[in-house]
Amino acid sequence: MKFTLSWLKEHLDTTASIDEITYALTDLGLEVEGVEDRGAKLADFTLGYVQSAEKHPDADRLQICQVDTDEGVQQIICGAPNARQGITVVVAKPGVYVPGIDTTIGVGKIRGVESFGMMASERELELSEEHDGIIELPSGNVGDRFIDWLAENDPAKVDPVIEIAITPNRPDALGVRGIARDLAARGLGTLKQRDVPAVEGQFPCPISVSIDEDTLDQCPVFYGRVIRGVKNGPSPAWLQDKLRAIGLRPISFLVDVTNFFTYDRNRPLHVFDADKVAGNSLRIHRAKGGETLMGLDDKEYTFSEGMTLISDDEKVESIAGVMGGAESGCSMDTVNVFVEAAYFDPVRTAYTGRALKINSDARYRFERGIDPEWTPYAIEHATRMILDIAGGEASEVVVAGKVPDYSRAYKLDAARVQSLVGMTISESEQRKTLTALGFRLEGDMAHVPSWRPDVQGEADLVEEVARIASLTKLEGRPLPRLTTGVPKPVLSPMQRREAIARRACAALGYNECVSYSFIDQASAALFGGGTDDTRLENPISNDMSHMRPSLLPALLQAAARNQARGFPDMALFEVGPVFTGGEPGDQHLQISGLLTGSTGPKDVHGASRPVDVFDVKADIEAVLSAIGAPAKVQINRNGADWFHPGRHGQICLGPKKVLGVFGEIHPRVLAALDVKGPAMGFTIWPAEVPLPRKSGATRPALNTSALQAVERDFAFVVDADVDALTLVNAAMGADKALIDDVRVFDEFIGGALGEGKKSLALTVRMQPSDKTLKDADIEAVGAKVIDKVTKASGGVLRG
Repeated sequence: MKFTLSWLKEHLDTTASIDEITYALTDLGLEVEGVEDRGAKLADFTLGYVQSAEKHPDADRLQICQVDTDEGVQQIICGAPNARQGITVVVAKPGVYVPGIDTTIGVGKIRGVESFGMMASERELELSEEHDGIIELPSGNVGDRFIDWLAENDPAKVDPVIEIAITPNRPDALGVRGIARDLAARGLGTLKQRDVPAVEGQFPCPISVSIDEDTLDQCPVFYGRVIRGVKNGPSPAWLQDKLRAIGLRPISFLVDVTNFFTYDRNRPLHVFDADKVAGNSLRIHRAKGGETLMGLDDKEYTFSEGMTLISDDEKVESIAGVMGGAESGCSMDTVNVFVEAAYFDPVRTAYTGRALKINSDARYRFERGIDPEWTPYAIEHATRMILDIAGGEASEVVVAGKVPDYSRAYKLDAARVQSLVGMTISESEQRKTLTALGFRLEGDMAHVPSWRPDVQGEADLVEEVARIASLTKLEGRPLPRLTTGVPKPVLSPMQRREAIARRACAALGYNECVSYSFIDQASAALFGGGTDDTRLENPISNDMSHMRPSLLPALLQAAARNQARGFPDMALFEVGPVFTGGEPGDQHLQISGLLTGSTGPKDVHGASRPVDVFDVKADIEAVLSAIGAPAKVQINRNGADWFHPGRHGQICLGPKKVLGVFGEIHPRVLAALDVKGPAMGFTIWPAEVPLPRKSGATRPALNTSALQAVERDFAFVVDADVDALTLVNAAMGADKALIDDVRVFDEFIGGALGEGKKSLALTVRMQPSDKTLKDADIEAVGAKVIDKVTKASGGVLRG
């Protein structure tokens, strides 16, 4: 957003310097991106006085002028038709750079006569497009700097241009008045009243306006009127100066008026040539699709269904809120003009502009939000300016729809504002600030002005008070302690468990991976996902279409990439969320690890071997131990089908309490993900691990027994397909208080056992805690072990 200092002062009565204004703007949140000193390029031009002018002997159109300058009388050859004796001119001496012609003046000969400088025109100094003659000044002393003369007599031409960055939540600052309002609230001046009286219509408006019923949400209100008998032409110098200063090219007065109010009041307008409106009617409607329009930028646009258009009885005339049409645009021959002031929906305007790839000043403002309540005043201001400068006679105003009601109010809690801002700001000062910004206060309720669509809650009131008070004076204050003594832990038990798991995996030699939570549908389906419940509506890419059901797919994909680059031996892990659906309760934390390749590099002793299921079993047990899982667990099968059916295990506390799973990844999954196997993986669900009954930093006392442990061996003959784990779990359950450990130490198949049978030998360790075991006690426990194992496995004690 660009504006000049003099333009700002048309709305703000202030004596503040440019430095004070730019500092205040940045402090208010309107960051100044730059200040252009337009007088700098004119600093070397001085005033001169033409003492005499004689015709060049060898050129009819050239004059040999003797010009009095600050370095004495200099001879300058000039071809301007108004070069003559007795005028005050602007002189560029040798060595001066002239921006309008991109030339540095030197001493030269023109048709054999020396010239020691140049007398400049306005276009050569980039002051206007005027180049029919040199500048004639009505006053000024020889040798004075031209920029000093301009600053005193025509300051708009050397006004500093300020450019500020506008955040999307501040559409009101896209108008000079909105910027002036902020500065006035800060105390840098007083906001001037710029209202104009309504223009009374002299005749009924010959052009009718209607809004289709299904379009009222896209265009709630439309104001218009015809001004007949106008005399269009170049804009006044003051208006052209304003537009040029901010980088706009003056076109014609009727067009320049709309550009002026776009920047002056953040109020885009549009003007139609009333004589080109077919049927004397305009209709605002939704596009059916396929309509076309030649825009003011001489490009043809084709519209999609739902876009907001303005049409007459025959064709589309304008893209509502975005751009007008070339056919109905005003030209120098326009004598009857229809002025439009409407309010268009920001979201619909943004969609239309984006689809058509049109970036206009109107779209930029409508899609951020203009002041809907100023719509009827906008057409009065524009009418008054046109009548005052271009003449003509105004019709009555025609209105379609009604101004939308966006009124809202929020509570101002003065004490809360001070606690959040960290500055001492009295309630009266807070109310004064909001009043200066246009808020209407009734009791402790602040009614939001119509030009501030960004204010949507009490927090925004706090922000307004804070930025006007000064963003640079905000002080950081630590929050008060809620309790005395040692503060309570900040991290939750699950957060601490997550950090411990990361440290444990890293200590085991694993490298951490951080992958996207999105994977492709095929990979998700391999791990029980890939359904519509986890499909993304707007995925980043085709290979990120679903939320991941497991961490293993990303680890396997990482392994495949590394294997393809010659790194077969890997230990990878990741800690992160997985998803079984789209609801909040369908997200779970997982810890997963993956082993591929060999346990180590090749060596002379042959210690290196391929990783196996027992490597990953040891690792998952170490991680579970680190996060506080019970030492006594059960290992069962029936894991997910992406594990090898005979080479995996579930670590459980019971039939339904699964803490984790480990094992070899199924060859089918490895082939689908292009991983060279075998690969061993594990997954832990940390939320399933029970929390300790007692919370504290101290470890529990070491519980040891001074009594001697007793071991007994048992051999059972069972069917060949019976798992050894079945026997171990059954033996452990014979006496949970006394039996400390059960392990398999021998397996025998064949021989006298017969076909389909095997012998499994178990060692049962009994650890007494209160008394030494007697033979009867040991025999009683042994009998329970035999009974439990027999019932669980169907086997018999081997004789």
